Amino acid sequence: MQAHLDQALVAESDLRLVRAAAGAPGLRVLLRGVSSKSPLPTWPCWAPLSPGPGMWRWSLHRKVERDPSKSPALVRILLRELEKAESEDLRHVIIPLLHTVMYVLTKATGITEELYQRTYAFCTRLLTLPTPYCTVALDCATRLKTETAVPGTLYQRMVIAEQNLMNEPYPYQERVFLFVDPELVSASVCSALLLEIEAAQVQQTPEACMRHVVSHALQAALGEACHAGALHRKLQASSLRTLEHYFHAVVAAVEQMASEASPSRAGHVERLEEIYCSLLGPAAGHCCGDPVQERPPSIPLPSPSITFHLWTGKEQLWKELVLFLRPRSQPRLSTDLEVLDLQGLRPDRELARVSVLSTDSGIERDLPLGADELPAPSSPDMERAGLQRKGGIKKRVWPLDFLMPGSWDGPPGLHRRTGRPGGDGEVLPGVSRLHTARVLVLGDDRMLGRLAQAYHRLRKRETQKFCLTPRLSLQLYYIPVLAPEKPAASRQTELGELAAFLGRVDPWYQSTINTLCPAIHKLAEMPPSLDTSRTVDPFILDVLTYYVRMGTQPIYFQIYTVKIFFSDLSQDPAEDIFLIELKVKIQDSKFPKDGFSPKKRGVAEGPGAELSLCYQKALLSHRPREVTVSLRATGLVLKAIPASDTEVSGSPHCPLPAAPVTDHTCLNVSVTEVVKSSNLAGRSFSTVTNTFRTNNIQIQSQDQRLLTLSLDKDDQRTFRDVVRFEVAPCPEPCSGAQKSKAPWLNSHGEKEMETTKAKPKPLLMPINTFSGIVQ
Repeated sequence: MQAHLDQALVAESDLRLVRAAAGAPGLRVLLRGVSSKSPLPTWPCWAPLSPGPGMWRWSLHRKVERDPSKSPALVRILLRELEKAESEDLRHVIIPLLHTVMYVLTKATGITEELYQRTYAFCTRLLTLPTPYCTVALDCATRLKTETAVPGTLYQRMVIAEQNLMNEPYPYQERVFLFVDPELVSASVCSALLLEIEAAQVQQTPEACMRHVVSHALQAALGEACHAGALHRKLQASSLRTLEHYFHAVVAAVEQMASEASPSRAGHVERLEEIYCSLLGPAAGHCCGDPVQERPPSIPLPSPSITFHLWTGKEQLWKELVLFLRPRSQPRLSTDLEVLDLQGLRPDRELARVSVLSTDSGIERDLPLGADELPAPSSPDMERAGLQRKGGIKKRVWPLDFLMPGSWDGPPGLHRRTGRPGGDGEVLPGVSRLHTARVLVLGDDRMLGRLAQAYHRLRKRETQKFCLTPRLSLQLYYIPVLAPEKPAASRQTELGELAAFLGRVDPWYQSTINTLCPAIHKLAEMPPSLDTSRTVDPFILDVLTYYVRMGTQPIYFQIYTVKIFFSDLSQDPAEDIFLIELKVKIQDSKFPKDGFSPKKRGVAEGPGAELSLCYQKALLSHRPREVTVSLRATGLVLKAIPASDTEVSGSPHCPLPAAPVTDHTCLNVSVTEVVKSSNLAGRSFSTVTNTFRTNNIQIQSQDQRLLTLSLDKDDQRTFRDVVRFEVAPCPEPCSGAQKSKAPWLNSHGEKEMETTKAKPKPLLMPINTFSGIVQ
């Protein structure tokens, strides 16, 4: 009776946590209930921070990890809340609750088949909803289908891939690359993050991770028939050779059953029961009896392998990804990666094409003697060689270590898929993406601009050296870290524009990620702890881990290219790209040395500069409509990210149908126009801001005023003495192929072939979130 009462109290406490984490109303009342039943961990970092959904989510997962016996009750509570949200059409809490239940099911053991089936049935009902609900539900249902028949598969695959535990049945590898630019993030923040990552990963040895995999697989499959305490003690006392033997046996059993078309839960349990009895031996004597009633030990979910990098330049991302592909057994790079010459990358030579003049006619009879081994003169092959043509274009042959066996494709269904646009290139036949690089950047909008430069550089390299795309899945993540100084509050808002947009379109990103910045700065202010015996809950690291694991829905951002022409005609035009903003300022007037002015004497020139704008309006009908206008302006701002839900509704002078706010793949141009008026006091000037949408624009200064361009709010990416510039969507580097149409007859009856250039695909940079864009 007392046990049922305790379970009811636990369930009520968890219910408050679930509703608070999902963003239900009445947060203050729920917070008082949570504080009395489930106090937050005592860590000085959280004293000045106000609890929010992100912290409640973390507390909920920590509770499950410390006491696994609460997992089934918590899953029932989550399912009840999901079904309630479905019946009441509370869609804003469905995705956060669904991510929470999937995270609990991944960690937990002892989940009944009935709970798996209920969760799977709920996900299938969500498939009738619009995106992103159906997209997230489909991803969850795909993983749950195999997890129901083969419990423990999600945990095993996640740990194996994240910890790079080498095995043959599941060869996938993942790594998290954490990039921080020391010019944008303080040294104290960099040091604090590095210390927390190192402290959390000290105990995550391969041996400990293999013990977790074996223990979790056996407990998830056998349930109450597994003596968790005896199993834990046996694994701790086992030698490395014995541990590796049972690790490979468990992995092979799980993957073999998961790869079957119709996996059998009973067959899986029977196979793991044999491994369990073989591991404990006959001395245990509990394989066929009742297990000893004791609290099962906690099985943690280790944090992924995270490498910390200080951002040094746009070439660094390419180099780190290439080094990630290097096999452990090879001290040198493989053949296809060795040719990249990582030591001597030069900006002027790395992308250059080398053309060689060939004197070969392509006909074998023109070859000099001895060039190839020719047949005997009297053989029939020699007669055919006279008109046989030698291949003029050789098909590229990939090295042997590049082409992997077809059996390495891995088990289908449960490996996390990537949402990628169609312009990312075709994967080579027979080559599977066994590596996943999760690139996580910290900083403000300037860091995202530099990341966009590196991403564009990487995609451009792929057109020359196609070696990363077939073997690597690249996932990008972003956590905003803004300067904590109070006087720069307006500057903080300005530098966190893309993070604010992600928070608007994905509420769970807003609650979990955008609220993390104060905690990171508070962590940096804390003195380093020298007491290694005390267990510290790494909140920051846990949130980073939760984000890279559950943030599977990308939002694609258009990268724009800008071509810049300078006043000095001897200076070549410059080309660059930007992701968020291009800001134009008017420089002081520059007159010729003789003092001649193009304006008439006695005429007030007024502020700003005369600009000529030629752009194409972005209409809902997608019909081209060119507009050319000349005006005097004091500045322009071209933004690729909508600032708010009500922005860009047109101007009184140029009304136009506004595109949807979620359509963030067009430029929002704000022009500060100078308006001249005359009255009794004389002439006066005022300014008015006109805003319109466009996909491409050309701007030229009509007088001698020069322009200053600033890209992505970065002082290091500023161009001065500009007279004209052109902005257009950046094309995918490998999308400029030629298309040949069917032959047709001209006026003279001759057959001709019409060749047209395919429309280039735009280059989109994905940033992963939890939900994607929620309408």
